[in-house]
Amino acid sequence: MEQILKNILNWLANSGVKIVIALVVMWIAFRIINAIFKKLKKKAEKSDKLDKTLGRLLVSGGRILVKILVALALVGYLGIDTSGVAALIASLGVAVGLAVNGALGNVAGGVLLIVTKPFKVDDFIEVAGYTGTVEEINLCATKLVTVDNRVVYVPNGTASTSNIVNYSEKDIRRVDHTFAIAYGSDFEKAKQLLTEVLSRHEKVLADPAPMVRVCTQSGGTVELTCRGWVRSGDYWDVFFDILEQSKTALEAAGIAMPHQQVDVHIQEKKA
Repeated sequence: MEQILKNILNWLANSGVKIVIALVVMWIAFRIINAIFKKLKKKAEKSDKLDKTLGRLLVSGGRILVKILVALALVGYLGIDTSGVAALIASLGVAVGLAVNGALGNVAGGVLLIVTKPFKVDDFIEVAGYTGTVEEINLCATKLVTVDNRVVYVPNGTASTSNIVNYSEKDIRRVDHTFAIAYGSDFEKAKQLLTEVLSRHEKVLADPAPMVRVCTQSGGTVELTCRGWVRSGDYWDVFFDILEQSKTALEAAGIAMPHQQVDVHIQEKKA
């Protein structure tokens, strides 16, 4: 019994003290690492030279990497063979990789999106059948907020292989409308009225100039297409304004709108 107690005291005097020191050092080191990388994250987000998403990714990955290095150093301090630990980590990495193959595809897609930059945070985009403003680009998914305030998480693997429409990349966009008038109406007058509506709107750009032309003649209707260029941020305001003002102007001028009608001819059969 005395020998067992002696062995325990010897272990505590040697290995036990080392373990306590290692735990204290790890706790202090992790606190310092978190504080340093928290400051780095704030600087990265405020930097104009570094992409916000890429900055977050680098800071997050760097923090994890430094913590792993500290843990391995402390394991070596305790006298444990780190080569075996490294092999164990590699084996676990392979096992986890096989288990989360889809997640790794999303991570690869996230890296591809960050490198190629088809969109960035705060852009208004359409991807994988969803339309919204990009709020975050994480490693596995892109977070969108739709116009009706729904939050959609699109897997990066899907986003990187889908058709992406970026509505914010260019400074100006074109507003297109098509108006149908009755075939017998004065289409030249209708063109003039629609051109005036476009020209009067303060948010419609003069260059490129607005355009109104006949685009289709079919059955009893003539269709006129209206095109005006606007700043990207003004798109929806102009879209609805032109739609409402054009209808009012055409009706006030007596331009007839086509109505769906069916002519029924009854033929009597003679006896």
